[in-house]
Amino acid sequence: MRHVSDSAISLTRSGCTRSHEAQAATTASAYLERPATHPGVTYLSLNRPQAKNAISLRLLEEFRQCLDEVQFDKGARVLVLRSSTSGAFCAGADLVERRSMSKAQVDKFLLDLRAALAVLENLPLPTLAAIDGPALGGGLELALACDLRVAGHAVTKIGLPETRLGIIPGAGGTQRLTRLLGLAKAKRLIFTARTLDAAEALGIGLVDYVSAPGVSAVDKALEVASDIAQNAPLALRAAKQAISRAPELSLDSGLDFERASYEPLLHSRDRVEALDAFREKRKPVFRGE
Repeated sequence: MRHVSDSAISLTRSGCTRSHEAQAATTASAYLERPATHPGVTYLSLNRPQAKNAISLRLLEEFRQCLDEVQFDKGARVLVLRSSTSGAFCAGADLVERRSMSKAQVDKFLLDLRAALAVLENLPLPTLAAIDGPALGGGLELALACDLRVAGHAVTKIGLPETRLGIIPGAGGTQRLTRLLGLAKAKRLIFTARTLDAAEALGIGLVDYVSAPGVSAVDKALEVASDIAQNAPLALRAAKQAISRAPELSLDSGLDFERASYEPLLHSRDRVEALDAFREKRKPVFRGE
């Protein structure tokens, strides 16, 4: 069963196909949608169901176009990366396509994938990965570039199996996994090439949420995204910026950066709206201004 929202975002470039109908969007390997019932939430859907959303040259190109589009979309407050079909996420690089590529083509693919994941990681809005099926190799690296990860209750294959294939994670897995879990846990997962189920991934902190039985990761991610999207967009962006810089700064430098991120918010319209709403005992209406 396909996850299709009531209103597809219409995009103008190839890959992220702009259309007022969700069906037109699904001809792309990656596309953006807005669920009509959840304002502020945008889906970035991977759409190669026959290949378990393995990352092909076309999917990577269209994925990058979607990222370029959403980072300048003021209506997007939270991004959910998901599969267009249930029971899937991303099985990694397309190894069938890879066999026909020259070394130069592989090198370029890896460089482009690295760049795309850097854009995903550095998007100004919060991002969630909804893992409803295997997240292996490059698929898990996609999820690691998101701020939060949600796994479906029945998911059984989450991991970085590259050493079993004679390589190592090549799109940030060795670096992002280590920063997330620490040296020992990252080494254990990468050295053994072991795959985890959802509960095991939650237990070591690889994912942040696991859906209840019978509930998809997309539905759980949408619940979390909706909680986030009701907050002030400028504050969310400033918070993400300050938190993301924390690991690379000393405490004093981090506190200075936090203050620099905090200061402009005091003069925003959303800050005034929040104070007015508190005084009037009503829910604030944030506009990202």
